[in-house]
Formats: sequence, structure tokens, C-alpha cells
Amino acid sequence: MKTVPSQLYIDGSWQDAASGQTLPVINPCTEEQLAQVTAAGAVDVDLAVCAAARAFKTWRHTSGSQRAVYLRAIAHGVEQQKDFLARLQSQNNGKPLTESHIDVGDVVATFAYYAQLAEQLDAQQNAPVAIPSDDFSASLRREPCGVVGLIVPWNFPMVTTAWKLAPALAAGCTVVLKPSEVTPLPELALAAIIAATGLPAGVLDVVTGTGQAVGAPLVAHPLLSKISFTGSNAVGSMVMKMAAADIKGVSLELGGKSAILVFDDADVELALSLVMGGIFFNAGQMCSATSRLLVAESMANALLARLKQACEELVVGDPFAAGTQMGPLVNRAQYERVLSYIERGIADGAQLVTGGGRAEGCQRGFFVAPTIFNQVPLDSAIWREEIFGPVLCVRSFASEQEAVALANDSEFGLVATVVTANAERAARVSAALEAGVVWVNAPQVIFPQTSWGGMKKSSIGRELGPWGMATFQEIKHVVNALV
Repeated sequence: MKTVPSQLYIDGSWQDAASGQTLPVINPCTEEQLAQVTAAGAVDVDLAVCAAARAFKTWRHTSGSQRAVYLRAIAHGVEQQKDFLARLQSQNNGKPLTESHIDVGDVVATFAYYAQLAEQLDAQQNAPVAIPSDDFSASLRREPCGVVGLIVPWNFPMVTTAWKLAPALAAGCTVVLKPSEVTPLPELALAAIIAATGLPAGVLDVVTGTGQAVGAPLVAHPLLSKISFTGSNAVGSMVMKMAAADIKGVSLELGGKSAILVFDDADVELALSLVMGGIFFNAGQMCSATSRLLVAESMANALLARLKQACEELVVGDPFAAGTQMGPLVNRAQYERVLSYIERGIADGAQLVTGGGRAEGCQRGFFVAPTIFNQVPLDSAIWREEIFGPVLCVRSFASEQEAVALANDSEFGLVATVVTANAERAARVSAALEAGVVWVNAPQVIFPQTSWGGMKKSSIGRELGPWGMATFQEIKHVVNALV
């Protein structure tokens, strides 16, 4: 495998931290050390932000067409190294290689899409605005918001980065990126690809380290104009409080406790496929995991029996082994967290249908068996809180109204899936659900052209689509007196 950089990338060069400290990176499948990466601190964060601030003075004035050249070069570079990047993703994160290839394809598509949007900016700049006056004219400018900090999670390395970095660069912002300290290797490999495109020094700076050592001083830095964070609600709240101290812009992509609603006219095989994919893809480590199954009473027993069988047949193991369908959780802390939730579910009186412990045949690594609970109490922690693991909670419903009410009874509102053969019901339920994305009879397909984000405590702002770039732009209107 190619060598992955282990240092910080600041002002166009790779360098060690001022402290000289490093962090271990662990393979979640073997529990062995993969690498060591530089552990940055506040001094390094300051160097990175100052480099980005210097670069912004020039980068902000580049045309959209010029930025598009770099974005396409990044997409091409990722495409050229897709096999290497997919293997690195599976090594560091633990997801099956087939899933990692999907992730890399998403990265390519995202950079290519924002190259198109960047090109369109030139024609949109100084667009006339209709006003009810013959004495004045008005025009609209879209300008980059400044130096932005991007803090990304460990569940989709490179993907979440692409969703933030591509639109930020397209908008004309300069960036300081903090990868997760758990999965920094894919982001460092991506940074090396970006460096090879000739992107000007300081436009992208990558600082690895912990949330306390890097994330906190990054959010607090006075030269930062905006922070975009994806992660837990607890940390998101801290980010928002810190950003409020000097009125920084904030975008937050946080938790979910999403529902999949299966109605009595649904195709059982389709429902089975969508339920399994919605909770066991990436071992359930998705903010969009449809971890609450709401199924019509008339088909609940039949679907539950099929789900139990499918779970017990699901191949859990080495992400590089042929036929593996689910890998390990990302680290020991997550493994112990998920097992503790399973214990709480049992204590709360939920019926354990299958799973509930370490996956069979996996003697090492952070593997949890696909787990199903039935008739979960509505006040149970496993029904109301985000577990972030392969744990499905099931309840049945008697009517459409009850199904929608149960789905909406959550502090989160990220996504939902509706499974029904009735098009009118699908439209009606989709409109009633309090979620930012609703899939109807479809897997969790995500396109760069459509928005990503949710309602309630799931999000502030949107990613992807034109909305993803707008979050890194400021609007300026120029009003001229007509002489």
C-alpha cells in the first residue's frame, strides 16, 4: 500500500506539531496499530488559520472557473487512486470494502458537482435585481464568507469532508480541516492528492489531533469566519456555544433516531432489503440509520421473522474478505457504548429477538452481532437515543396516523423511509413526516444535487446541492442611484 502522510499540512507543506507529539491509529478489525499521526495543539491551529487567512486575500478573488479547474483535478486524482483509498478506508474505519468503494465514488461525484457550480458563479455575479423604482438599480453579489473550519467525524471519512470542502473551495473560502483522530488516514491521503493538484499554499490546511487540543482552539480562533461541524449533539452544542462568543457562522450536522415505516401493502422482500440496509450498512454507524422500525400490525410477525433470519445469516467479519456484509465498530469506546445500550434495552423490558453481544466467530476486533429488539417501550433509551450501532428497535402500528405520530415523536428529524405500494399514501406520509430527507420505496441513495440535513436537533443548515455552497457565501446587494 502507498505511504500515507502522517504530518500536518499547513501553508502548502507537511510538518510536525510544535509539541512533537503523535497519536496512534488503530485498525478496528484487528485492534492493532496501523500508524501514528501528528497530534497538533493550539500553536499548530494558529499557524494553520493564519496561513488560511493569508491565502484568502488572493483565493477569494479567483474566478469560479479557476476554482473549478482545481475541483476537477481533485475529483480526477481521487478517481485515479480509488482502489488505494477504498482499502485505506476499510483499514482505518472497518467498513466492508464494497462500502468503501461507494464512499470513494461519492467523493469523486461531490467534487465534480461543485466544479460545475463554481463555473456557474461567474455568470451569476452582479446579477440584476428587480426593484420598484426607476431612480435606482440593484445587483446581487455572492462572496466567500472567509476562513472556515471544518470538523468531520469518523463514520464516513473523506465523504463528509468532500461534502464540506468542495463547496467551501467552490465558494472561494480557504479551509482549516480537522479530521477525526480516530480515522485520520483517509483525510491525510486526500490532502496529499489535493496538494498534488497545485492548489495554492494555505487554501487547504489539515490539522490532526483531538477535539480538545485541536477542535476547541480552532472554533475559538478569532480569524475564523465560520465553523461547519458534523458529530454528536453534545459536542455540537459546545461548538455552538464557543462560536457564539465572537458571533461566528455555524453549520451543524448532528444526530438522528430515524424511522422506517412499513405499511400493510408493502412488498415484504423490498421492506426486508430496505430495513436491513437502513440499519446494518456501516454497522449502523450512520446519523441517518433508520434504527426504529414501525410496521403495520398485520405484517409485523412475518416481517420480523424474515428480519431475524436475515440478521443471523448476515456475514460479519474482515472487511477485506469476500462476502463480508458488515464490519466492526470503529473503536473500543464505540463497541462498549453499543453493548451498554443493548444491556439497557434488556433492562427496560424490550424483547431481544436476535444478537445482543459479540458477533460469533470474531475473537478480536470490535464486532457486535446484528441485533433486533421488539416491542420496545417508548420511554426506553434504545428507542429515544442515538445508539450508532447495529441495533434495530421494532414497534407495530394500527393506523397511518399512529405510524406518523410515532415516527415524529423524537427530538431528531434527519431522515425517514416509507415503504408502501400506495402512491397517494406515500405522498401524504412524506409530507407529514418531520424529516429533512424522505425515501419512498428506496434505499438511502444520496446525490450531490440534493440537500442533506434535518429538522429539530438533527441539523442547523444544509449540505450538498446549491444549499451546501450557499452556506459558505455571503450575500451582498449593491444599489446604485441612476443619474
